Amino acid sequence: MKISVVSSILSDYSLDESLKYLSGLGVDEFELGVGGYPGKAHADALKLSKDKKTREALLDTFKQNNMGISALSVHGNCIHPDKATASAFQADFEAACVLAGQIGVDRLITFSGCPGSDPFALMPNWVTCAWPTDYQKILEWQWNEVLIPYWEKAVKFAADNGVKRIALELHPGFCVYNPSTLIRLRNAVGNVIGANLDPSHLFWQGMDILEVIRELGDSIYYFHAKDTRLIDHNIRKNGVLDTKSFTDAAERSWLFCTLGYGHDALVWKQIFSALKVAGYDDCISIEHEDGLMSPKEGLEKAVKFVKESIIIQSNKNMWWA
Repeated sequence: MKISVVSSILSDYSLDESLKYLSGLGVDEFELGVGGYPGKAHADALKLSKDKKTREALLDTFKQNNMGISALSVHGNCIHPDKATASAFQADFEAACVLAGQIGVDRLITFSGCPGSDPFALMPNWVTCAWPTDYQKILEWQWNEVLIPYWEKAVKFAADNGVKRIALELHPGFCVYNPSTLIRLRNAVGNVIGANLDPSHLFWQGMDILEVIRELGDSIYYFHAKDTRLIDHNIRKNGVLDTKSFTDAAERSWLFCTLGYGHDALVWKQIFSALKVAGYDDCISIEHEDGLMSPKEGLEKAVKFVKESIIIQSNKNMWWA
């Protein structure tokens, strides 16, 4: 396993500054945001895909700092009901696919997206319950008329440009947010689609991450290392569906946090071991969204935590087996 870092953590720094800093921490790779929600602080797929010299300079910066690119991140909502919004996300996604082929990175990270409730909706509609039955009708329309047709075309475009894996982050607010929805879409459009497994979004939904890993198996294409602190006294009052601002730390039912501040080292060691058993021996990409701790403090603590928890070298000499 290798250690990667989500580039948005260091968006206030240049690419060269970021890579030098991370190399000094012992990080192996950088998850490069090239558009969409992650922004374009270090790289813009729309520009890079049209400029060979700039692409060569980008790759040279990585080479000089002895760092790899773990994936291109272009999280967005390409099926947003607002056509202008969807079009902007789609442009970034397509440019990221082209760029990936040009620089030899075969893995993209993004969201499945979420449409509105019907062809006339203005905003996305994430369905979280089965009754009243209106919600089942919304889901049927979203999946059959929008989500699956979109990804059938998107997967082909990506594959035609050299992308072998699209890792969809299982994220509430989007159609794919748990194993069953990921598997449903994968079965519909093919195995270019896989999971970006981020436990932080699954902990608060009540999932057992070890069971999730066993369920997803070889469809796990990427892993985000981020923790969630469950605030039990607020959960007992209000449950886990929480729309309060992340700045309202005292009243929320859960909060994203630095690794080890929500679940202890034993939990994470079991997760990393389960990933190995499932066949995932790839990068662990650290993400920071802890509102109580600065990005650099959180990142440095997380890097140390991951170094002490992941399995770097497999045992190839099991003489007792």
